[in-house]
Amino acid sequence: MRQSKRTEILHAAQHIVQRDGVTAITYESVAAEAGLTKGGLLYHFPSREDMLLALHEHVAGQWEACMESEAGAPYEELTPGQRLDAYIRASQNPDRAELLLMLESAGDPAAQAAWDTVHDRWSPPPPRGTPDDADVPGRAAGVDPDLLPFLARLAADGLWFYEALAPGHFTEAQRSTIVEAIIRLGAGEHTQT
Repeated sequence: MRQSKRTEILHAAQHIVQRDGVTAITYESVAAEAGLTKGGLLYHFPSREDMLLALHEHVAGQWEACMESEAGAPYEELTPGQRLDAYIRASQNPDRAELLLMLESAGDPAAQAAWDTVHDRWSPPPPRGTPDDADVPGRAAGVDPDLLPFLARLAADGLWFYEALAPGHFTEAQRSTIVEAIIRLGAGEHTQT
């Protein structure tokens, strides 16, 4: 099936971000990368801001598709634990364009919303508060077990950032071991050392 011109443009813009960064996105650079005229680009995206917002939505959608692929099912059919597992597994597939766009979205509420939608669906939310009672049943080494899924999310995010910024430091076996350890953390499983 042939891709739509809009999708081709977004892929071209994503390739530019991957290679040259977000600031390299101009009508001229995207038109050249996509093999279109500037007028052809303006037809689909009346402003650079429209193109960037569509790019955020497109790449966030790819990220969600990656998690669905890791899970083997759509979001709606998964338990919170299965969604967290998919989120963690997707963290071993960093993408420079994804990283740069996420960082760039921090100053743009509309762009941030594209990423927040995916985060809210797939990862556990930050804790709303911690109990004052130190004798919470199931507490291991002073960590509230209710915090473990969120801690696993933070560990997965850390792996993703590390791999995006310093690729090639782990073998596939090392990465797999780390991912499985993060999944066990999120499930509340502990191993004795």
